[in-house]
Amino acid sequence: MNNKEFISELSKRLGYTLKDTTQLLNSTVSVMTKQLQDGDTIAIQGFGTFEVKKKMERISVNPVTQQRMLVPPKLVLTYKPSNVLKDKFK
Repeated sequence: MNNKEFISELSKRLGYTLKDTTQLLNSTVSVMTKQLQDGDTIAIQGFGTFEVKKKMERISVNPVTQQRMLVPPKLVLTYKPSNVLKDKFK
């Protein structure tokens, strides 16, 4: 399902127009993005938890040349599904 199909299905279920549903979805994603950029965790009951974690720097080795490289630290977005969602796919 792509974004257009998702918005169409959501608008049918909510009874909103496509324009209103698109604005609602864009606003939701915008708020979530802002909160994650601020370092907050987002927990959606029955769906899961979104969190930004920091991966520490590490040393990586090229298997061909055996050259060692330092991989810098970075921020990674993680998602952990809720137990309710996990149980639906068992």
